[in-house]
Amino acid sequence: MLIDSHCHLDRIDLTPFDGDMDRLLAVAAEAGVEHMLCVSIDMENFPRVRALAQRYPQVSCSVGVHPSADAAADTDEDTLVRLAGEDRVVAIGETGLDYHYNEGDLEWQRERFRRHIRAARAAGKPLIIHTRDARTDTLAILEEEGARDTGGVLHCYTEDWDTARRGLDLGLYVSFSGIVTFRNAEALREVARRVPDDRLLVETDAPYLAPVPHRGKGNHPAWVRHVAECLAQVRGVPLEDLATQTTANYHALFG
Repeated sequence: MLIDSHCHLDRIDLTPFDGDMDRLLAVAAEAGVEHMLCVSIDMENFPRVRALAQRYPQVSCSVGVHPSADAAADTDEDTLVRLAGEDRVVAIGETGLDYHYNEGDLEWQRERFRRHIRAARAAGKPLIIHTRDARTDTLAILEEEGARDTGGVLHCYTEDWDTARRGLDLGLYVSFSGIVTFRNAEALREVARRVPDDRLLVETDAPYLAPVPHRGKGNHPAWVRHVAECLAQVRGVPLEDLATQTTANYHALFG
């Protein structure tokens, strides 16, 4: 069985599933996906994320504010700690740094990231980390704020091996999305080959980044199987072994 370690169920277009979340989850189960982590992006969407996790036993959730979210969607450290203690909330994030879509003085984004790390330490919950065009600052802040004590995952990984190695040295896991299946992602597949067995996760980041052979379509958790199949081929192991390992890794990180 597989686990989709990062998706946004509240943002998926349910039209192909007759508008029914139960049908989407049934399709995932048919594909061998036993659990999924629905990830928060801001405080406005957190109640919907939490409601899905409370309704469906095969769904857990996180609480956090995406690095690119509007300042009005932000929150304070105490609120993050309090919400992280609620039932079904297993992580803080997604958080991190994104310099691709932001410019100018980004100290506000770095402070938001630091706040999330401090909250994760206080709550005893792992971090879900987003980094784009910001690898140096991301790693530096993780080190400065003691993220080694929280654990976490570099989600939807697209960086080089040196960045992955430094993340691994901090005790982080590395999660691959449908991007690893893309034709032009050979360098990323080489990174995926080198990640240790006990630090590897798979995800969809649905509804985004649908894997081959569905690239360009609306993504959903059942398709994490394609990501797993690609990684199994790259790493030269049976799909069943990779599924067993990544499922064990998910539980080791998120409980």
